[in-house]
Amino acid sequence: MLGGGGLVAVNVYASATEGGSDQQPWPSAQVLSAPTVYCPDVGSKLTAVPDAARPDVDRELAQLDQQIAAAYQQLKESAQSVQQDPGFADQAIMNPLKEKRSATLQRIADAIGREGDRPQGLDDLAACTLHSSNQGGEQSAAPQGGATPSQGSAAPSQGTGAGGQGGNGPVAADYADITSVQPNVATPAEQSGGSTGSFSSSCGVNANGLFNSDNVIVAPGVSNGAHHFHDYVGNQSNNAFASDQDLANADTSCTDRGDKSSYFWPVLRLQNGKQERDAGKPGGGTEGNAGQIVTAKQVTLTFEGNPRSQVTEMPRLLRIITGDAKAFVNGPANANASWSCTGFEDRQLKDKYPLCPAGSDVVRTFRFQSCWDGRNIDSANHRTHVAFAAPDGSCPAGFRAIPQLVQRLVYAVDAPSLQDGGRTVPLFAVDSFPEQLHKPVTDHGDFINVFDESLMREMVDCINSGRTCGAGAAEQPPSQSAEPDPTETASPVTPPSDTASPPDDTATPPGEGTDTPPADDTASPVAPPAETGSAQPSEPPAETPPSEAAPGATVTGLPELYVSSSPKKSSAATSSAATSSDGDVGRPTRRPETRTPTSTAVAAPVGQETTPSTAPQTEPQTQPQAQGGLAATGAHLWPGVIGALLLASGFVLLWRTRRASA
Repeated sequence: MLGGGGLVAVNVYASATEGGSDQQPWPSAQVLSAPTVYCPDVGSKLTAVPDAARPDVDRELAQLDQQIAAAYQQLKESAQSVQQDPGFADQAIMNPLKEKRSATLQRIADAIGREGDRPQGLDDLAACTLHSSNQGGEQSAAPQGGATPSQGSAAPSQGTGAGGQGGNGPVAADYADITSVQPNVATPAEQSGGSTGSFSSSCGVNANGLFNSDNVIVAPGVSNGAHHFHDYVGNQSNNAFASDQDLANADTSCTDRGDKSSYFWPVLRLQNGKQERDAGKPGGGTEGNAGQIVTAKQVTLTFEGNPRSQVTEMPRLLRIITGDAKAFVNGPANANASWSCTGFEDRQLKDKYPLCPAGSDVVRTFRFQSCWDGRNIDSANHRTHVAFAAPDGSCPAGFRAIPQLVQRLVYAVDAPSLQDGGRTVPLFAVDSFPEQLHKPVTDHGDFINVFDESLMREMVDCINSGRTCGAGAAEQPPSQSAEPDPTETASPVTPPSDTASPPDDTATPPGEGTDTPPADDTASPVAPPAETGSAQPSEPPAETPPSEAAPGATVTGLPELYVSSSPKKSSAATSSAATSSDGDVGRPTRRPETRTPTSTAVAAPVGQETTPSTAPQTEPQTQPQAQGGLAATGAHLWPGVIGALLLASGFVLLWRTRRASA
């Protein structure tokens, strides 16, 4: 009886959790137009902080971020109370947040005042407001230079609300079909005296899984200063407590051992319910960054020249941040996100994730600032010591041209099923501060130059002489003019019928010529590295061999090591998945296997409005799906049947034994 009962219980439990022990149920429906917290960005205002005051100021700025994250979490947990009483949010959340911020701003002013002139007006930045998650652009200033944001025709499905596994985004309106975007990348004309060479460093794809939620540039000495996880390649000692000497003495994942630079960016996740090791930790699941971390298929790090002048050496330990992790609430002034698909990189999206057609992969591109003030390796707001060049390559007065870092990250992820909130094919999104709702415009990259001086001189000589050099120089990019087979390219499709288009929530970055990112200088025809590894060397997908792990072992005291597997394509093909229950036909598959059909909501071409049409579309299955009829289901129930027979036999034996003893 005990054995039979155990078999029945185990079989029932296994059937109920067929998705795997690390899969979690999708969160219950969130409130549509769930609000997010908008607070003025104090750090960007502090352009003149005495060096002696910076450690205290950095710690207090990190405390401001922590206060916003806590307020946002409280807002999510109190959603029902906020709905019932509109004044609850102000009384219980926003007013206390203002008081905490006022005290922190006072400490910042005191720290600066002890070393120099006390800043005025900081307390005016204490008050925060709530904004609808579908109205992210309402507080943003209009972009400069005539640039226009991507015009989104998509809207979040009813019932998905703030969307995403963490309940704080993304939503359907954050995605756009790349095939509906018009080419929008212009290449600056080369001029006499320009530097036309390039230098590539090959540093792997972070196959060894080096992640943390620190940011030693913005929040040195503060654990979880980023509130989201970063991928790291190159320098293997980057964490919140790494000193300049720690970085100089570190191991490196780069092929050329003279490059110990640190390259890092927010991780990309599939919001598929998978529990990563950071699921219950700050920076991860506790702050809405949930799901499976995806390791890039390719990472290319290329340093390029200037179209009108020679470049000069970067100073050792120069820090550069490109993009704005808070662009959803800050507006587009410092945003520099660029999203595209392989074969379509003459079309860049600033404020949408791309929906790539069959045979095409998602591409993230970061073009870093390429003008340096000639004096500082960092600045109080981490921006004013570097600037973007104008379209003709000229730098602002007093600045000089340096090699421009171009990071190109390629991911083998499939276009998500937007009509069901990513349940069939999971949504993908970058990690973000919790209140930034995983918006694509918040994408950003970080770089610390730890090149050996001799290798930096070699780089500059190579670029200025027009040559192609570096450990990654032999790896050529795919042709930017070659697009996938048009017979496999999906057309725009109709958005879910039960939604309406929200206002566009971001704006395209302004053009170059200021210290803001370029409007169209975002394509990166650079070479992908040879490594195409999975996220976990011990468990690579069958079609993609693992990359060589970074040299050397991770030492105690260095960033915490997390290892995760990259997404695997389902090999199951079912003819019953040819059409959806409502008759929608799916998109052609990106891989040979059959996908569960879905329809997707897309945006119109950049700067234009178009009427979406309907086209075939199918999507992949990342998690096991119910298929077949009763016979197929019964094939998984035989342990339960045997258990039931044993249980019944036990009852009969017990009954007969009791009768015999009577």
